[in-house]
Amino acid sequence: QVQLEESGGGLVRPGGSLRISCAASGRTLSNYVMGWFRQAPGKEREFVAASGQSGTNTYYADSVKGRFSISRDNARNTVYLQMNSQKLEDTALYYCAAKVSWVPPQYGYDYWGQGTQVTVSS
Repeated sequence: QVQLEESGGGLVRPGGSLRISCAASGRTLSNYVMGWFRQAPGKEREFVAASGQSGTNTYYADSVKGRFSISRDNARNTVYLQMNSQKLEDTALYYCAAKVSWVPPQYGYDYWGQGTQVTVSS
């Protein structure tokens, strides 16, 4: 099975940018659909973005569309989430996840990382 480890979280000001990463080990990243999810305190975990195995297909939650971008480097076994124009409500623990089937892109993930904290604050 694949193991996932997120990194790159931190503190960012409203309107700022941050890129977080997810490194995969154990299996080749190109075998998997990769997703990003987040969970804010007191709220349920929610879908953020997904990338198909080649990176050609992407899918975003409406709340981040136009601000966040998912990308992947299969040669480096790493997937990224570029977050721009950040808002206070983007504060959350961000998780990456993996599965085999693209459909549906926002559900059904089998493997999860431990998360990296992103805090948007002035």
